[in-house]
Amino acid sequence: MQEQRQVVTVEDTGTTSRNFVFVLLDNFSLLSFASALDSLRIANRMADKPLYRWKLMGEGGDTVSCSAGTTFALDSDLVELQRDDIVLICGGVDVQAATTKKVLSWVRREARRGLRIGGLCTAAYTLAKAGLLDGKRATIHWENSDSFVEEFDEVDLTKSVFIVDGNRMTTAGGTSSIDLLLKMIADDFGEDLANAVADQMIYSSIRTDQDTQRLSTPTRIGVRHPKLSQVILMMEKNIEEPISPSILAKDVGMSTRQLERLFRRYLSRSPKRYYMELRLHKARNLLMQTDMSVINVALACGFASPSHFSKCYRAHYNTTPYRERGAQGDRLSV
Repeated sequence: MQEQRQVVTVEDTGTTSRNFVFVLLDNFSLLSFASALDSLRIANRMADKPLYRWKLMGEGGDTVSCSAGTTFALDSDLVELQRDDIVLICGGVDVQAATTKKVLSWVRREARRGLRIGGLCTAAYTLAKAGLLDGKRATIHWENSDSFVEEFDEVDLTKSVFIVDGNRMTTAGGTSSIDLLLKMIADDFGEDLANAVADQMIYSSIRTDQDTQRLSTPTRIGVRHPKLSQVILMMEKNIEEPISPSILAKDVGMSTRQLERLFRRYLSRSPKRYYMELRLHKARNLLMQTDMSVINVALACGFASPSHFSKCYRAHYNTTPYRERGAQGDRLSV
């Protein structure tokens, strides 16, 4: 069964064909890359003309593997581009290791030449490491947000599915590449074409940069109680300096005992236990994704002493923070 062959008349926006360059980092996310690439392919098909062209580049110019293990042949090494080329860097697993000195040098050089450069999925890290997001709004996959905030405090990190700030673009990963590309297609050749591409992809809910990448707190944890959701949101926003359950209860207009009952009823744990699990989860993210010292990780997650942090971490994860850090290093060296 073939895609519908209804040709869409594109708006005359004065835009000629666009050239995209996909820079594939080692272990890049296949979903983020494919979502972006197929948006361009379908746009060409629906318009019945080559509105978009693309090529694949990467360090070495030979082959690169995505995080699913599939190997892709590259069109070229990291060479100098044309001034009107649009660069989309595709990140994925362990983007820190994939962001090599050669990649950073190339990205900075092309940025100085005025090219539009975007980072898909975790590649916002690459852009930030190169200094391209300083003073700009950006987004990254929610799983990497904790480590990103700790390392790049000069970047205004949001929870949006995608962000366009000047000539820099970032997406949260997954299907958010579609949302970014649909916006670019609409800007280039009109809403009709963008909508036709979305229809072909069975993409029935096009998101904007005002949409957030994660489900709301009530939906995510399966709790619809408004005051409980409010308390959990306050906990999530105050990891480094935890707030006592009594103050949390007072802020939402209930007693500490009432708050305890709500947590027991809906989450089968005390507020103190739930808060601790949030802090430990962030700590594990920082240990796995950054080179922050264990002491600094402890402080960033609200633990006054490394010994208390280690004790709580071991009780929850059955290992110490130091062994977790060592195990992560062993995994990356394989």
